Amino acid sequence: MNLHDLQGRADDLDRRFWAWRAVQAPRSRDDLPRLDRPVGWSPAWSAGDVTTYRDRLGAFAAEHAALLTAFAAEHAALRSGEAGLLSDEAGPEARRTEVDIRLIGSAIARAHFEIDVLRPWQHDPWFYLDQTVGTIYDLLLPPPPVDDRRCGELMARLASFEATLEAGRRNCTGELASELGAMAHEVAPTAGADLVRSLAELTPFVGAQWPSRIERAGRSAAAALDGYARWLASALTGARPLRGAGELSFARYVYGVALLPFTPTELLAVGRQEWDRSVAFELFEQHRVADAPWPPLPVSAAAQAGAQALLEGEVRSYYEAHNLLSQPVTLRHYLNAPRPTYLEPLRWLGVSDDLTGPDRLDEDSVSYVPVPGPDLPYFYRANAADPRAGIAHEGAHYQQLALSWANPRPARRHFYDSCPNEGLAFYNEEMLTQAGLFDDAPVTRRIIYNFMRLRALRVEVDVRLALGELSIDDAGALLEHRVPMDPETARAEAAFFAATPAQGLSYTVGKLQLTRLLADVRTREGPSFSLREFHDWLWRNGNVPFALLRYERLGDRSELERADELRARYDT
Repeated sequence: MNLHDLQGRADDLDRRFWAWRAVQAPRSRDDLPRLDRPVGWSPAWSAGDVTTYRDRLGAFAAEHAALLTAFAAEHAALRSGEAGLLSDEAGPEARRTEVDIRLIGSAIARAHFEIDVLRPWQHDPWFYLDQTVGTIYDLLLPPPPVDDRRCGELMARLASFEATLEAGRRNCTGELASELGAMAHEVAPTAGADLVRSLAELTPFVGAQWPSRIERAGRSAAAALDGYARWLASALTGARPLRGAGELSFARYVYGVALLPFTPTELLAVGRQEWDRSVAFELFEQHRVADAPWPPLPVSAAAQAGAQALLEGEVRSYYEAHNLLSQPVTLRHYLNAPRPTYLEPLRWLGVSDDLTGPDRLDEDSVSYVPVPGPDLPYFYRANAADPRAGIAHEGAHYQQLALSWANPRPARRHFYDSCPNEGLAFYNEEMLTQAGLFDDAPVTRRIIYNFMRLRALRVEVDVRLALGELSIDDAGALLEHRVPMDPETARAEAAFFAATPAQGLSYTVGKLQLTRLLADVRTREGPSFSLREFHDWLWRNGNVPFALLRYERLGDRSELERADELRARYDT
């Protein structure tokens, strides 16, 4: 079997696995892993469904193991010349094929981690709010009008609430984590009412035949949510204390999915180093322009959206003028828009943006913004003060995802782990700052450095939550006082990281891996190095863990081998 045949097998396995994931994968509050779902989809999380998922996942894992074995044999033949190809001719293509095969392994490992290691379907009652009203929120994120197809999907998902919530009650009984249950109970009693208000606000945006049907389905779904909230209130009395993911479970994700080459101790050291650096940079900026006032907030969300659209064009021109990143004419725009009234009641379900999808590359991405005011939460206040702060991060997410969805290699079109995506967006903020984009905005520079403080502290919060050294309340207090940030955002972040180990550390650790890669590529390529070409390649492959990108670009397996070594150490 030659490389071409192996690549074909890998592409076929990738296609079938991700078609299965579009049905099986749970809804997430994170905006990056959102998936396009098949027509008529609704979540299924009964005990029988989970057993079926395990069986199917086991079959995928066996097929992937056979593919790895076949590749190893072919690669050995290529290196020895037995296949009729010289190693320098076969090497780059063999590396690209191996990267694709390893990506499928990360995807399988992530699904296994969700189902059998982290098990939110057993421990976290908020999981079932995500799988019910959260799926409605996701369906409403693309801009209006809400056409008949979306209305039909809305009805199908509303009809699934009772079965999904009943599965939650059965699965979580006796397994409920008290802290996660308490967080869910803060929103569950009003979730039904929030849904009804949202659907009522949707009426002007749907066809005339839909409002009464949606109202009836919504009230039935809300009744199911009310019953779930009553069950949760009683279930909390017997809930057990939350245990962190634990070092073994944490390691299975960090080394098996994210392919990170760092021990927990090393991760904490990375976070501390970035913390020191960010505090120093913010201090330098304060001394540089001590009395710089915050710019006035926009007078309305519409005014903010108008200003942001102009600035988005300026940032794209800046990339081009400074030879930083290509901006293809086919690449659409990342824009702000006033948050629709029908999304307002459900804003607790995640980031209110629509980053489009692989079948919507001809549409603009939209990030919905609230009415500007003095009490805006942390991130919204920063983006209202200077929309370029959001363009530098969330706008980078949109461009990276849109370019990755068009990658000619299918395995690279999918989200696997946050480190490459968040690391790239975090790097982009700092790169644009160093390149001079914010030279006219001292407050924005301070915001960027304060973002660095937050992301550095997230490493400590993430690792120590996973190892059981911090409670959610302790982690929230740490974020609130040391960033600083508003208490509501801080506690929400802490709860999110407790439920999704290794997400919080991804910003800083991913940026560190990226900058190391940049330095080594620049050193290797010397005068022929092009920063624009490097960034174009990076954005196009922005879903791929950096250990794999290092191997593909430089032939350097050191990070990949360290991750494999650490995984083997914990497996034994």
